[in-house]
This record gives sequence, structure tokens and C-alpha cells, in this order.
Amino acid sequence: MIKNKKAKWTVRFLLLIGTTISLFFVPWILVYAWLVPLPNTIQEQVDEAIEYGFDGMIVYVDQAGTPPKHYTGGWKNRENKTPADPKSLFKIASISKLYTAVAATKLAKEECLSFDKSLTYYLPELTGRIENANEITIKMMIQHRSGIPNYTDNPAFWIDEEENGKHALDFALDLPASFKPNKGYEYSNTNYLLLRRILDNVLGYNHHQYIKEKILIPLKLKNTFFSITEVNLNDVMSGYYVGYENDFKARDFGMLATAEDVGIFLRALNDGSVFQQGEQELYPYEYNHGGLVIGYQSLAEYHKDMDAVVVQFINTTDFEGYEWNLSEIIINRIVKIIKNKNEL
Repeated sequence: MIKNKKAKWTVRFLLLIGTTISLFFVPWILVYAWLVPLPNTIQEQVDEAIEYGFDGMIVYVDQAGTPPKHYTGGWKNRENKTPADPKSLFKIASISKLYTAVAATKLAKEECLSFDKSLTYYLPELTGRIENANEITIKMMIQHRSGIPNYTDNPAFWIDEEENGKHALDFALDLPASFKPNKGYEYSNTNYLLLRRILDNVLGYNHHQYIKEKILIPLKLKNTFFSITEVNLNDVMSGYYVGYENDFKARDFGMLATAEDVGIFLRALNDGSVFQQGEQELYPYEYNHGGLVIGYQSLAEYHKDMDAVVVQFINTTDFEGYEWNLSEIIINRIVKIIKNKNEL
């Protein structure tokens, strides 16, 4: 009996020690950011977010019935102590997938592209290089249901991601599929890398021009670009990675835009005005999106219950998930602030 009691207390003691040690590793700043009382204004929330360690932040809010507003905090450039500028260009990363999906939809309506045709129909050279390529449809790729491995999940890609980005597909070839076509879901940047190539082939010219003609110009988006080479670098918000002093803004990571331009596009996507007749019924992808590259994380959301668009740009990242989780907490709190004001 005594031995049993000793054993029980030993187990309890070890559990207590284990719990204490595990609590040491809890990212308490995330818990605090989630639980701290909600401020009254969006600007107060932005200021609070900067105190958590973000270098700079831009928030754009467009709610029906009120003029769109910008909120900023921190630095556009940390070294020069240049304040965050709401008109700064920002690398929107995977938010660009929305533009690609809309362009593909328009081409499908024009019958220049078929969502039901296979990957190898458009890129026959990939036969044998991507598993199940002859069974994977364009629609599956748009919806991330292809099973094609994500090239950014390949550790070798990150040895020199700037150089490797020039031949990114090599890091997804000759690998086993994640699942059979249309039998699962896995977010894969490779899907959209291939989609952009297909769009170029179908059009006979760069799909950037098509997006410009069919989306940017009609929506009067004059501050959306496809490469860092198209813009004045001074107009770009600096980008930082936790633990490094480098400013990553000179690296080319695809599309750039102001928060306002992203917000205008997102509203047009959600209210259907980006589409011509018969296109929205074909559209197979998301209506909100986020983006993450070295130095830049972005979230673009439309909330139907408030008829509000919220775009959040933050120029501090890590790839451990900590900074991304914190950014999601912040935008959720901003949305709550807007809802609270609506209820007054």
C-alpha cells in the first residue's frame, strides 16, 4: 500500500514537472494577444500589434456606407526610421492566386481553356515527371486537389530560394503524389506555378498582360504590379525576417500592390463586379486569401455580414508559424472592433 502511494506521488510529481516545463515553451505572447481586452479603435489595435514586435503594419478597411480608411503603425523602413506609409507597395505573395484564378475563369468562359482538361493536355512534357498528370484537371489544380507536391515544402529549395525560384518546378518533379487526384486537399504553390505556364501557352503571351487588360484596367488598379523590376524600390515597404537585420525588399517575389488596390480587387471579386456575364458561375476558387514570403505577410478578407473588406499588411515574418499566428489574431480582433461599432 505504501509503495502504491509512493508510486502515485512520484507520477504526480513528474507530471507537475512536465507541465511546468511545457508551460515554459508556450508562446505566451499569442495567448496574451488573444486574451487582452479589445481596444476601442482599429488604430489602438495596430499600435498594440507593433508592441508585440512587428516592424511595420498597414490596415485598409472598406465598409459599405463609410469611406475606406487606412491605419498604420511602425516602420516602412526600420533602419531609416521611416514611418509606415499607407500608399506603400507590398509583396502580396499568394494573394496573387486570386488574380490567376479569375484570369483562368475568364479564359474558360472564352473557351480558350477548359477546367476539365488534364495537365498533360496543356503540358505534355510533364508526362512521367508528375505522378497522375494525365488525370489531374485544371480545376483540381486551381482548388489544390491535384496531389502535386508543393515545391516550397522541399528543403532543398530554401538553400537559395531567390536563385532556385528561377527553376522552382524542379523541386516538385519526380516525387510521389500527396494523394490521388481529387481525393484530398493540400495547398501547393506548384499548382499555380503550372497554371501560370498554361495561361501563357494558351494566350501566346504573358498572362500578366491579360490580367492587366481584364482585371487591373477595368477596376482602375494603377498600383498593382507583377515584379519588383516594374516599380521604384523606394515605393516598396521594407521586409524583415525575425533574427536577421537584412531588408528583403529588393528580392523579387512576384506581385506587389497597395493595400487599397488589394481591397478594391477583393470587393470586386466578392460582389462579382470583376466578372463578365457567365463567369462567376464558373469561378472555382476562394474569395479571401493570405500571402507569405520572406519579409512580408498579408491577409485579405471580405466579411459579408458587415459588407466589409479588411486588408492587413505586416512586414515581419518567420516561417515557424509564430508571426503568422499572431497576425491572424490581430486581424480577427480588428474584425471584432468593426462588428462592435456596428452594434452600437
